[in-house]
Amino acid sequence: MQGQPLLDAIGNTPLVQITTVAPNPKVTILAKLEGNNPGGSIKDRPARQMILAAEQSGELTSEKTILEPTSGNTGIALAMIAAARGYRIKLAMPACVSMERRSILEAYGAEIALSPGCEKTDGAIRLAHKIFAEEPGRYYMPNQYDNPNNPLAHQLGTGPEILSQTSGVLTHLVAGMGTGGTLMGITNCMRNQAPSVRIIGVEPNLGHAIQGLKNMKESIIPAIYKEELLDGKIVIDDDTAFETSRLLASHEGIFCGMSGGAAMAGAFRISQELSEGVIVVIIPDRGDRYLSTNLFKSMCAICPP
Repeated sequence: MQGQPLLDAIGNTPLVQITTVAPNPKVTILAKLEGNNPGGSIKDRPARQMILAAEQSGELTSEKTILEPTSGNTGIALAMIAAARGYRIKLAMPACVSMERRSILEAYGAEIALSPGCEKTDGAIRLAHKIFAEEPGRYYMPNQYDNPNNPLAHQLGTGPEILSQTSGVLTHLVAGMGTGGTLMGITNCMRNQAPSVRIIGVEPNLGHAIQGLKNMKESIIPAIYKEELLDGKIVIDDDTAFETSRLLASHEGIFCGMSGGAAMAGAFRISQELSEGVIVVIIPDRGDRYLSTNLFKSMCAICPP
């Protein structure tokens, strides 16, 4: 018996129904559990797409070190792939990211360069570009924020999976706003194959603490992100996102991270405005990457809405 290559295990993640805490019984809410990818998050998909494309083009060779700014999940995905394919990797990331993410990266053998936590991912982006500028011949930088292979991974993978799993009956797709790759790629897929599906982005508040998401008014806007392609945008505050993550864990058995809580909170809000529908929510990762944060510190007396 022969197993499949690690990179072939990326994708085909489950879609599960929210049964207990869905606020409108006439609207079906389905969670796409991307934490089931081998690297533990949805970022496995664009990481694979970017690395394979760079290998094919010759931009990435065995002599180069992969360099990338990250808030954690893309870095973990790249580090996993680098370990599997024999590359060195260096990651710039904010000092405020969870200890679990840093520990995972160290286990994969990644070198970490920390930027000021108060600057969030913008500081990591600036640091990575500074490192690259000093020795450009030494590094290959995928640059997830500007790399068309980021949304392409979702256009070719995540979007078609969702259409297949729902038999094309979904009415809304909800995802958090980070690099924008997930939203842009799924939008491209849906516009071609299911144009009636409404695509809604979930944005955090200004000064937020939701790791992995961006408020586009205070952050460097990724080149791949085009807000005009979305059908709508919902702003979710930290408390609501965190409480929703706890609610999913305690009442649905879905142990997700803070950005997944934000996306689900957005879906709950949308569902209350509909008479019927099928909403698919992207849950990017699992909650065990945030146990050192305060995400699950207030688990007392959480009741469904």
